[in-house]
Amino acid sequence: MTDPIRLDKRLTSLIGCSRGDAQRYIEGGWVTVDGNVVEQPQTLVTDETIVLRENAEATRAETVSMLLHKPAGMRADELCALVTPDSRSELDATGVTLLQRHFHALQLVMPLADEDSGLVVVSQDGRIVSHLKDRGATLEQEYLVEVSGELAPYGMKRLAHGLSFRNWPLPPCKVSWQNETRLRFAIKPVQPGQLRDMCSQVGLDVISVRRLRIGRVAMGKLAPGQWRYLAPDERF
Repeated sequence: MTDPIRLDKRLTSLIGCSRGDAQRYIEGGWVTVDGNVVEQPQTLVTDETIVLRENAEATRAETVSMLLHKPAGMRADELCALVTPDSRSELDATGVTLLQRHFHALQLVMPLADEDSGLVVVSQDGRIVSHLKDRGATLEQEYLVEVSGELAPYGMKRLAHGLSFRNWPLPPCKVSWQNETRLRFAIKPVQPGQLRDMCSQVGLDVISVRRLRIGRVAMGKLAPGQWRYLAPDERF
């Protein structure tokens, strides 16, 4: 049994890298201790097996963003807590390695009304947060709205252009029937409660509202309460 030593110092002696590079390897999730990824350079080790994974890069650990399928009925302040290692979708094909540091300092962006469901963004990347806060209103969003009732005359035409919300005229949008009870909207900007109010103005009662897409990024087949990483090549 050897004396305990910091993991970054042990890695430095094993592979001959600098202490700084060792820390970056560890924080980036490239180092395993007895087969388990360890992300803290200060972790004490003794005679465990230390392995640097292939293709390791001694770069600063990147911040990440996640796409979450918000369940209906959840408040905005509850959503970041849904993003845990256990709730990552099996459909996540981004290839991003899950690290514990990815669940720190998360911010919710592009929130939805409590009663609505669908795509929201949870991020620790300041660039993504700033972009969506500054430009979110200019991005087209796609929604699926389940309705009941009888559509008023010229209702589809009025939904596309001619309605107002909170005494402000609304810009044109694209709207079509997906089936007998579901409307698909492609719209920008959209405020909480706006789609429900628009449908009410043309005689329809809204059963549910689900956001499918923000800009060029779609939610896909994520189940409610599950998330996936935003892929490095995805852009809103």
